Amino acid sequence: MSSEANGVRQDQLSAAVEATAEEFGIPGLAVGVLMDGQEVYAAHGVTNVDHPQPVDENTLFHLGSVTKIFTATALVRLAAEGKVDLDAPVRRYVPELVLADERTAEQITVLNLLNHTAGLEWNLIDTEAGDGSLAAFVAKMAELAIVAPPGARASYSQAAYNLAGRVVEKVTGLPYEKAVAELLLEPLGLSNTFFDMDDVITRKFAVGYNRGEDGQLRPAKPWKAYPAGARGNNPGGGIVSTVGDLLRWAAFHLGEGDGVLPADALHGMREQTVELRSSTLGDGFGICWFLKEVDGVGTLGHGGSGNGQFAELVVVPERNFAVVALANAGPDGYPADQAVVRWALEHYLGLVERDPEPLPYDEARAREVVGRYEIDVMNLDIATDGGRLTLGVEIKPEIRAGSDVEMPPDVAPAPMGFLPGDGDAYIVTEGGLKGQRGFFTRDDSGAIVGVDVAGRLFGRTQPVA
Repeated sequence: MSSEANGVRQDQLSAAVEATAEEFGIPGLAVGVLMDGQEVYAAHGVTNVDHPQPVDENTLFHLGSVTKIFTATALVRLAAEGKVDLDAPVRRYVPELVLADERTAEQITVLNLLNHTAGLEWNLIDTEAGDGSLAAFVAKMAELAIVAPPGARASYSQAAYNLAGRVVEKVTGLPYEKAVAELLLEPLGLSNTFFDMDDVITRKFAVGYNRGEDGQLRPAKPWKAYPAGARGNNPGGGIVSTVGDLLRWAAFHLGEGDGVLPADALHGMREQTVELRSSTLGDGFGICWFLKEVDGVGTLGHGGSGNGQFAELVVVPERNFAVVALANAGPDGYPADQAVVRWALEHYLGLVERDPEPLPYDEARAREVVGRYEIDVMNLDIATDGGRLTLGVEIKPEIRAGSDVEMPPDVAPAPMGFLPGDGDAYIVTEGGLKGQRGFFTRDDSGAIVGVDVAGRLFGRTQPVA
């Protein structure tokens, strides 16, 4: 490990991490930078407010959706070994698959799952019912709404990745978690990367926190976004790791395959498979990776959120660079991670990412989009007070009331504005979703019928006249 990379001193990174953690009120923030093979780490704060230990590069965090990169890479390895055809229908491997629409069930391919073009809504509710297995999850997928025909558009889907994990199980004959360990974690020496809470509990780990309406941080329960032992969401968001292991994971993706994958298959994951429109996630999807051009340079990335824990991984292949940021408080862990990543890109690489400026408030355009939009578990409300447009997100009250576990707090309404262009793109300008970009979807008649937030399509259910 070096204390300096590309002219940036260790104390400069440490100062930036400390300032970011204090600005956003994060109990523990851990960051790692990989630059031309040199690793630099910085951290600030503690694992647990009540029983504090210093956060460092070996502290375990729940990574949420960063898991998807592991699931996708496992399938790419199986494809390189001739055991999976990414262009084949999912039913070749999971013949028992039943969806709400039979044609969709027949047509979706493995690649549709990996680049979020399967047309599946975000996820299932109450997936822990029964034995909590992936097989049980897939058996319930007929309950999941279909948002588009396969291949028609991208809509970020946790359920799609959980189904992809079932493909891994069926092809290997192993539980998903053991398959990923054998295909990736063990050969790459990722000895601090796990799924099972039994592995987590014996090591130093970060406790997640959620900030309530009173401004106080409270420990997030369950530790992951779902109860311990439930496996149905593991392929889409169950992995636990450290900054150190994630830099080694990034180094693998920057390399030539390390005998795990042929270089052309590994690097093929970076190639765009579908374009994204006005999305915070990026300009397009590769195989799982979010592809984004920052100041003229291509980057790969993936973020993740759990219950009071947030993760961000960004890789810049042409500069042999990667940065990881892990935070243990919600909802401000997301903007804190984003701030650290932007600082690192600017100070190490000279790449400056700037949010686009919204247009002035337009009452007529605002009135056209106000109303309620929904996915299975969340309501999204867009409102106007005659002077500004706001976006707020809540977990559906009936789901919150009926849940046996605590859930993250709702996202309070925050200002948003339209962006120049076709008139249907927007950006959130304040709050926990600051910087989020998306767009409104219209039907053939021109009426607003949906809105994309964080890559997910929310259907409009209650337009305001």
